Amino acid sequence: MRSPNLRPRLRVLAVSAACTVAATTLAACGSDGPGGSSDSLEVWVYQDGSTTIQEDFVERFNETSDIQVNLTQIPGENYQDRMRTAMGSPNAPDIFFNWGGGSIADFVEEDMLIDLTDTLADDPEFGDAFIPSILDAGAIDGRHYGVPMRGVQPVILFYNQTLFDEAGVEPPASLDDLFSLVDTFVERDITPAVLAGADPWTELMWLEYLLDRQGGAEIFDRIRNGDSAAWGDPAVLAAAQNATDLVEAGAFGNNFRSVSYTTDGASTFFAQGEAAMHLMGSWEFANQLSNQPEFAESDLAWATFPAIEGGTGDPAALVGNPTNYWSVNANVEGDKLDAAVEFLKLHASEDYASALIANGDIPTTADAESLLDEAPTPEYARFQYEMVRNAPSFTLSWDQALPADQSTPMIDNIEKLFSGQLSAEQFVEAMQNL
Repeated sequence: MRSPNLRPRLRVLAVSAACTVAATTLAACGSDGPGGSSDSLEVWVYQDGSTTIQEDFVERFNETSDIQVNLTQIPGENYQDRMRTAMGSPNAPDIFFNWGGGSIADFVEEDMLIDLTDTLADDPEFGDAFIPSILDAGAIDGRHYGVPMRGVQPVILFYNQTLFDEAGVEPPASLDDLFSLVDTFVERDITPAVLAGADPWTELMWLEYLLDRQGGAEIFDRIRNGDSAAWGDPAVLAAAQNATDLVEAGAFGNNFRSVSYTTDGASTFFAQGEAAMHLMGSWEFANQLSNQPEFAESDLAWATFPAIEGGTGDPAALVGNPTNYWSVNANVEGDKLDAAVEFLKLHASEDYASALIANGDIPTTADAESLLDEAPTPEYARFQYEMVRNAPSFTLSWDQALPADQSTPMIDNIEKLFSGQLSAEQFVEAMQNL
């Protein structure tokens, strides 16, 4: 997922066994943990380009609070493993960064987190500050255990405006349009859509949208809530078959399994005009602006994923990473809990939304529209914000929504589906057998 800006769900940088951490205010590996110190809160955050915002707001909080926040920035692919090891131990943080859904489901099941539902409801200025679909996307069984703390990260269909103009075509409004575009660009010896098959989470994005458009968000909601029979829904088979048909039609070229996203291979291929489209998280825009600025400024365009004729899914629905969340350890209580809630409330403020926008992120707050002209690229910012605000649902990326014992084999099966090792029917069977 970005160095969170490359892919927040999966690409979390390396944590060494010696517990190397970087921070403005650095807490030691063996911190006092929740309740261990009466005058401080230990806060863990994923280290990336956005942590400068967290540093700033921690400093602001500490200027007026008797209970100080110690911010620990953790690089590493092992972020979630470290979190699972720490929770329930004396080294657990008081507040920590996560992706909601499956990333915290085990903690909720073990009563390790504060249920913030009533806190949000009792303070409408706080609870109503966030876009409802974003707040709800991080919930577990309808209860809120996290508060949004980063920008929105929907999956967007990016395309090369110049290539589309030269071919005399428009971005697809339907799946039939998409298949027609595949034929058009194959004939022009251009890969219709770059796909980084070496990183199979990129294939997941296609399947997520194909299922959402075919059968609606409720099918994956059933799966996420433990109904494994939902993998047998006809819409899952249809989505898997559409994915297979796209591969066989040449939508992704012949060598997509050797293309990587994390080494910038797919983005560079796209920027060089070798591919017409790229389905990727919203961070792709910042990635292109940084690494291929001429392409980003002259050729890069964006659209929503197309509808499916006869499908029951709402074409305004989204998939991706709605945002990242702060959650609070259940062992935090008394004055420290009061201080923790006050710290969370900072993230509902206009000042925080402005800081996110200045950093190139799109806030999750419901009243941020008036601030979007401050964004580095206002047109793109407005497109993203309106898309998220108007979405009837925002499905969390499946590999984050499901626990690891399901998400890991799921990704393996998706990779096999796209590589032709599993047919659509075999994929459905394999998923039902998880």
